[in-house]
Amino acid sequence: MNFLDDLRNLDINDIGRWPFPIQAFFIALLFMIAGAGGFWTFVWKNQMPKLERAQAEERELRSTFEAKQRKAANFTAYKAQLAEIERSFGTMLRQLPGKTEIPNLLVDISQTGRGAGLQEELFQPAEEDRKDFYAEKPIKIRLSGSYHEFGRFVSDIAALPRIVTLHDIEIAPKGKDPGFDELVLNVTAKTYRYLDEDELQAAAAAEVAAQGPRGKKSRTTRETSKGNKTAKAKPGKKS
Repeated sequence: MNFLDDLRNLDINDIGRWPFPIQAFFIALLFMIAGAGGFWTFVWKNQMPKLERAQAEERELRSTFEAKQRKAANFTAYKAQLAEIERSFGTMLRQLPGKTEIPNLLVDISQTGRGAGLQEELFQPAEEDRKDFYAEKPIKIRLSGSYHEFGRFVSDIAALPRIVTLHDIEIAPKGKDPGFDELVLNVTAKTYRYLDEDELQAAAAAEVAAQGPRGKKSRTTRETSKGNKTAKAKPGKKS
């Protein structure tokens, strides 16, 4: 109670006559306020942005670490999956005939239609369409027969040991006055073969040769243009 009484009896205009404990208390309070203000100004206010950036960087690094850790944990599974994909790709690649096997495959496709009881009216192989590592061989086919014979033909084509796909399928009645179940099937069969090493190298060389003259011509054109500009820039001699 004495301390509270002393506080009530203080004369704000005569600080020097305050009791020593009260003077010490206010001096300590001023030091605390000044210290808190200095800490806020020079430490908290200036260092907080750095701390926030460091925390954001820590979160980003932690997220990166966790992602890489998951990948590392699944590395064995990924490796096994890649091996399985390579095996599947090799199996599919073995289903593509080589260049020398295409004639026999065309015979197989033709005989498949006849074996299904269909009459072959058109069998016209077209030019190959070369892709990245394989070539596509389209064959235009026209067959006549019944609907069920068409179904058997499609099923037998799917059972061939080589990959053959059917496109642009059209089924129409045969002639102007067809009998019962007399139909015509127009279809484009496509088979595929892989390109051997010589063909891949030849294609790569042809691509380089096709790009070379254009690059050389463009370079020559730039040099000629530069030379013309230089010649125009030189002043002529007075006679």
